[in-house]
Amino acid sequence: MKRRKGIMLQGTASSVGKSLLTAALCRIFFQDGYRVTPFKSQNMALNSFITEEGLEMGRAQVIQAEASNIAPSAKMNPILLKPTAEKAAQVIIKGKVYKNMTASQYHEFKPQLKTMIKEIYEELSNSFDIVVIEGAGSPAEINLKENDIVNMGMAEIADSPVILIGDIDRGGVFASIYGTIMLLEENERKRIKGIIINKFRGDRKILEPGLKMLEELVNVPVLGVMPYGDLNIEDEDSVTDRFKKSAKKENAIKVDVIRLPYISNFTDFHIIETLPQVELRYVSSTDKIVDSDLVIIPGSKNTISDLKYLKDTGLDKEIINSHKRGAVIFGICGGYQMLGKSLADPYSVEGNIKEMDGLGLLDIETKFEGSKVTTQVEGFVEATGTIFNSSIKPIKVAGYEIHMGRTLLGKNAMPLIHITKRFKDEANYFDGAVNETGNVFGTYLHGIFDDGEFTLEVINYLLEKRGMDRVDKAIDLRGYKENEYNKLAKLFRENIDMKAIYAILEDTLC
Repeated sequence: MKRRKGIMLQGTASSVGKSLLTAALCRIFFQDGYRVTPFKSQNMALNSFITEEGLEMGRAQVIQAEASNIAPSAKMNPILLKPTAEKAAQVIIKGKVYKNMTASQYHEFKPQLKTMIKEIYEELSNSFDIVVIEGAGSPAEINLKENDIVNMGMAEIADSPVILIGDIDRGGVFASIYGTIMLLEENERKRIKGIIINKFRGDRKILEPGLKMLEELVNVPVLGVMPYGDLNIEDEDSVTDRFKKSAKKENAIKVDVIRLPYISNFTDFHIIETLPQVELRYVSSTDKIVDSDLVIIPGSKNTISDLKYLKDTGLDKEIINSHKRGAVIFGICGGYQMLGKSLADPYSVEGNIKEMDGLGLLDIETKFEGSKVTTQVEGFVEATGTIFNSSIKPIKVAGYEIHMGRTLLGKNAMPLIHITKRFKDEANYFDGAVNETGNVFGTYLHGIFDDGEFTLEVINYLLEKRGMDRVDKAIDLRGYKENEYNKLAKLFRENIDMKAIYAILEDTLC
């Protein structure tokens, strides 16, 4: 039989673990010697990434590309929706901003995207041995079925078999799987070739009777039960359980990240969470910032709205008081803009608020403009003596920018980073700012903590302030991620019938 090019993972709902299991399959196929790529026709996420071509895509497909051992490409995620309000989103097509749309406007627009999706999928299919396709939400959302381009509509475009995933941790997994399948049309049901029960805790033997009954009811085999594992791999979006984690660590420096309503790219802090010397938590409006060594204001898809949230909830005062008590304050992208004296939006890029005072911790002013900066950069942190109270050589950093605003520095702020490379071309300009006392700084660079040397210096500075021993070895994020992907693949192989999955790909399992 001719090998199928694609296999698709769909879920009974959002956040059932499709992204992680897609990454698992990508790593397994790579380990088994295949050229594999992920693909998700439409993703809704505030966590995004800028490719080498300056194109924007969802972080979930970046993780899956890493698991496949290939460079991320916007072709893996041709449509990205970034919510800007309750009923509106910025629509990004093939890595570039198209326009803002309401939910109803986008629903009417979707049919125009079908040909583009088909062409991109066929291009990937012709370039790789296997395409692992991820769905979104649930295929049983019957109100959205007519113009579907991401679930069964995508399976039809790719002529792909489907594996259906259910989340047992939420409860009602048998009902959700049965209900999903029963709401599908007959031709759609025939595409479902296997079921995976995900996020299991406990003894599988207790499940066995239910698994057999489910198979009889839907006439689809259960390929396995995937347990929770001791894994630390980036989550897709703000539905993550990561925000709830606040494990206490003895003698650890305390890092508080502000959980903004429109928080974006919280993946920036993934590596910090892995450090044994750090206790990291996400702070919301109901929390107090107490005894923090470092307070981080992250990126935001709607900076002025999130700044208003800080002021309405009193978190602005919590941040300022924490600064007065000696904490270091660090802002990334939108968080960097909020640290300044003012934010201006004369063209209503973000909304109806034309201007708002910032937190006033940095002598900078930001103005929002219509064009979006999307670029990869490299450079050096040259204000190390100011920030880290040391005379060490400039620290090399790299990252990517995704922002609408332009920021000007006042006389009481110094540039933080000297940018020397933009994409692969030489550059000579400055990014970010630091105050005169070196305890408030910000940057537009997402991914700056992924650089082990920079993170090491930040952590060591905080450790020294606490009178604790320095850490000598920089963080090897690449090696850490590789280990986690391999652990994920091993866990998948141990619990899911890969022979059956290969049979599905070979068209031999009915």
